[in-house]
Amino acid sequence: MNSPYIPLTEEDIREMLSVIGVDSFEELISIIPEEIRFKKDFSLPSPLSEEEAKKLIKGIADKNRIFSSSFAGAGSYDHIIPSVIHHILMRSEFYTAYTPYQAEVSQGTLQSIYEYQSFMCRLMNMEVANASMYDAGSALPEAVNMGMHVKKKKRVIYSSLIHPDYIRILKTYLRNKVDVFSEIDEDNGTLNIEKLERILEKDDILLIQHPNFLGFLEDMDSIMELKKEKDLFLIMIVDPVSLSLLKPPGDYDADVAIAEGQPFGIGLNFGGPYLGIFTTKKEYVRLMPGRLVAMTEDLEGKRGFVLTLQTREQHIKRERATSNICTNQALCALSATIFLSLLGKAGFTEMGTQCLFKSHYLYNLLKEVEWVELSNKEFFREFPLVVKDRDIDMVYNKFIEKDILPGVKLGRFKKEWRNYLLVTVTERRTKEEIDNYINILKSM
Repeated sequence: MNSPYIPLTEEDIREMLSVIGVDSFEELISIIPEEIRFKKDFSLPSPLSEEEAKKLIKGIADKNRIFSSSFAGAGSYDHIIPSVIHHILMRSEFYTAYTPYQAEVSQGTLQSIYEYQSFMCRLMNMEVANASMYDAGSALPEAVNMGMHVKKKKRVIYSSLIHPDYIRILKTYLRNKVDVFSEIDEDNGTLNIEKLERILEKDDILLIQHPNFLGFLEDMDSIMELKKEKDLFLIMIVDPVSLSLLKPPGDYDADVAIAEGQPFGIGLNFGGPYLGIFTTKKEYVRLMPGRLVAMTEDLEGKRGFVLTLQTREQHIKRERATSNICTNQALCALSATIFLSLLGKAGFTEMGTQCLFKSHYLYNLLKEVEWVELSNKEFFREFPLVVKDRDIDMVYNKFIEKDILPGVKLGRFKKEWRNYLLVTVTERRTKEEIDNYINILKSM
């Protein structure tokens, strides 16, 4: 408490403790059990010079494993990133800029966010997009919270084939706000529609991932019919690259559509930072979390951009805020905007087509491997293979030895997926890499 970096006098500290209603800092933290308090010395090493520190950090960085190719996905994908994206992102006016509070002096930043929102609305076929969330995982509980405000009901029905990490985040966020969390089991890789129909009530909030976590396409036409029948609040989680070929969420009358924007020019980055895409219907715009940029005209009739309908806790009373997320992923959103601008409609379709064809090329070759079991469900670019008569860890490690990530072992998520390997093929994988993948399997 006497650190010279904290400009508090002893009198200041006593006054603060008095307002809180305690006599000492020790009393303030007395609620923390003794057994979990850290009471040892930090045992920090001796200080280093700048040159010594650089060598130490380089030695640590050199321990990182560089893989020649990746067939892993499950929410984070190895796509081609045009080099021009980084050249633009590294410009100081973008790289060092925070989302502006005095919008009139930051027109360039606001316009880039506005263009991002426009892209997301077109991509999802939805009416409104915010200026982004942290990632798809954090966007999901925000969407559910929004749905509870709309429906005045706290029943959440969700597919067991939503990314397990997203569900964990959802339950952490809304642990004390939702009355009912009901999970609908899968039926051989896709949602059990019959069970869903039996459990649904009017005005429920329904969460669907399409393509689902295993990569398979859900029966969205049946789900759309159930939405109409039960007047559901439908939240769809989508793979944004799949929208190059599949129907967008707006075509299924989704109330909210969210996605992980990482495939749009954002590197894997050891798991982040990523980009939470959040879109909804115009009628719900005042309940939408996060920032929103709009286009307007000034008194001279000139085009301008402004922050509008600001429902963040930093702008209004906390109890009236729609969310306590008080920032956005502006740089990642800019990356997505540049990426889609570069590709254009034809390039984006080509990207999705390559993912589709290359993944199905690998899928068909896998049929030749006797100890691999495959589903006959339709998929876009990601699918599970089941390892039979082999130890999955042995199979996985054989690829690792050759500097190849063969997929994601799903046993970490569910025991029944112990022998599942979720395989993803993006446009970045070559025919030679795919053929090599099969040859490695056949050699085991």
